[in-house]
Amino acid sequence: MTTHTALIVDDEPDIRDLLEITLTRMGIKTLTAQDLTSAFKLLEQHTPQLCLTDMNLPDGNGIELVQWIQQHRPDTPVAVITAYGNMDTAIESLKAGAFDFVSKPVELSRLRELVNSALKLAKPGANNDDTADEPGLLLGNSAQIKKLRNQTRKLARSQAPVFISGESGSGKELVARMIHLQGPRSDKPFVAVNCGAIPSELMESEFFGHKKGSFTGAVENKDGLFRSADGGTLFLDEVADLPLAMQVKLLRAIQEKVVRPVGDTKELPVDIRLLSATHKNLAELVQEGSFRQDLFYRINVIELAVPPLRDRKDDIALLANHILERIAREYECDTATLTQDAIDRLKEHDFPGNVRELENILERAFTLCDAEKISASDLHLGNGLPTEAGNSNDGATASASPALVPEGDIDLEGYLESIERQAIEKALEATRWNKTAAAKKLGISFRALRYRLKKLGME
Repeated sequence: MTTHTALIVDDEPDIRDLLEITLTRMGIKTLTAQDLTSAFKLLEQHTPQLCLTDMNLPDGNGIELVQWIQQHRPDTPVAVITAYGNMDTAIESLKAGAFDFVSKPVELSRLRELVNSALKLAKPGANNDDTADEPGLLLGNSAQIKKLRNQTRKLARSQAPVFISGESGSGKELVARMIHLQGPRSDKPFVAVNCGAIPSELMESEFFGHKKGSFTGAVENKDGLFRSADGGTLFLDEVADLPLAMQVKLLRAIQEKVVRPVGDTKELPVDIRLLSATHKNLAELVQEGSFRQDLFYRINVIELAVPPLRDRKDDIALLANHILERIAREYECDTATLTQDAIDRLKEHDFPGNVRELENILERAFTLCDAEKISASDLHLGNGLPTEAGNSNDGATASASPALVPEGDIDLEGYLESIERQAIEKALEATRWNKTAAAKKLGISFRALRYRLKKLGME
């Protein structure tokens, strides 16, 4: 069994003793130092799996130690001990590369959680440089995507809040998942929430939970997003859409690491890694007064920029083939491949919608092409979207169109699906459930029919 070693650096004997006793009881060997000079000497002789350092030391500060270890012992996570409530110091240490921080007076339960998380990073292979360029979920061979993979790998070793910036559809949630999966919280929940999709009157309940009977409709207790992510990672997408009143409550929950469910009198502790993202310019929103500066400062400890697809066009062919394989598996069809002219056409496109737009283009092309090859013409990128059936000059179609429009309020998507379902059922019945003949009767490819049957749950 491997015995871990921790370096404790603090000029207060009582604190050193407390930390040493706690870690020894956890089965961890300890080395102790009362100042930076002693710490550096020990680090020249030993390679500990964890370092705990006070911020204020007789001959310097903990930031200097964090920076030295980052440069000379990058595999050793460092946690900084800060004065109670001194968030500025904590954020400074995280930016310097500290794994995490703990405030005085040191809570032993919090200390044990921190130590256990840090030691997960010390496992063999946890930071193997040979895997730095493995694609994982972030596919691509461009310099930009390799840099992004390397950054996510490094940030996964920290507990610092990360703000992920990038255009819509560029893959910000995917980056957040990679940070979670490569970090010490990977065996705990990853909870993603789109802040713009939650009605403002339900936000507090969604984030912090509620007690049964606390308001009309609260028929049972609810944990809320923070408690659902306890021990893991909470990803706040489109964080710029939070109303100001909720920003205040969110800031307190992040700083104090506690939440109070609606209708409850008690505060409950939570332990989460916070990641956030938006396609908007948060700094500009702070200047405008629509986003709190203190919250921006708290969530933007480290910023990670996700490049748009147009800046890494060499990755398009690899991404496209991966997407087509996924679509084929999902709809149980043979995989289609792109012709060279299709790949060239995709590389010419600017992709304002980024990877999400690429997925939509390929899904449409996959269902509409007749052969196993998707050509440039199948992409319909020349003059915009394909002509809609309703724009046909066919008199019969035009005269029939008004009859399809219902009166009053409707669920348009459901209504269109019901029409599509009826047309497919009629074609299948007319051809005695011969799918090839039914597809021909409907004027679509066999693959398109398979896709629609799967999508509509008609298999």
